[in-house]
Amino acid sequence: MATRRTSTSTSEKTSSQPYMSEYDKLVEERLTTLEAKAHTPCNGGGSGDSARIAALEARVEALVAALKKQMSLPL
Repeated sequence: MATRRTSTSTSEKTSSQPYMSEYDKLVEERLTTLEAKAHTPCNGGGSGDSARIAALEARVEALVAALKKQMSLPL
């Protein structure tokens, strides 16, 4: 049967703050930093991507137009 370990240190029992090890503090700090970074808006992937996306969209439209001429597709 498993037993629960409890601290017997008087300094921990009298402290109103929960005990955190140095590792716990480091992990908490990293988590806070990552959460803050995850909520910052991004620019969509880069400054040159908008021109590249526009060029790809133009090629897709040209492809759709060429397929419409050859076949009767509801595109």
